Amino acid sequence: MLDIAVIEDPATAEVSLDPIRTRILHELAEPGSATQLAGKVGLPRQKVNYHLKALERHGLVELVAERRKGNMTERVFQATAASYLISPQALAAVAPDPRRFTDDFSAFWLLALAGRMVEETGKLIAGAAAARQALPTFAIDGEITFRSAADRAAFAADLGVAVTALVDKYHDGGTSPRGRRHRLVVALHPALKTTENPGKEPNND
Repeated sequence: MLDIAVIEDPATAEVSLDPIRTRILHELAEPGSATQLAGKVGLPRQKVNYHLKALERHGLVELVAERRKGNMTERVFQATAASYLISPQALAAVAPDPRRFTDDFSAFWLLALAGRMVEETGKLIAGAAAARQALPTFAIDGEITFRSAADRAAFAADLGVAVTALVDKYHDGGTSPRGRRHRLVVALHPALKTTENPGKEPNND
């Protein structure tokens, strides 16, 4: 089972978005049969089988065991991934194109870059899995609180200078025959307010 599977096919995305099938995928993080699922999702076994066939047809669940129960053979399924993410490729005709924006301070450009990252990383994961190779990636996630909008702007400027210096230091302009291009995205956006911390946050706008 994959940790995350990226869905690129529009028909598969449509199948996965059905609320009942989403619930079934959630329950099948652990192997289960149609009979077991019926009690959990509140549907007759025949209805569950109908949904399982659709999920299996689109590669969202897989058969992991068969066991005899009287005159019947019970089929046991498991989801092919613990989580699923729909790629912008599933909406290729209207997917955001980062080349349309290229504005460092545009939230829409940030979204377009994030969408491209999902699409490209999903393809890379699939390719690496097929080739049985490791996929070299690196990510940093954290939070920073700014005293003012001026501090935030200064941080962004300093970060840009630092990243540019690192790129200049390590970028191979095509001199190495074994060089491999890598995508670099650095993002900064306000953190969402959470119910765990209901206090008023400082206004950094």
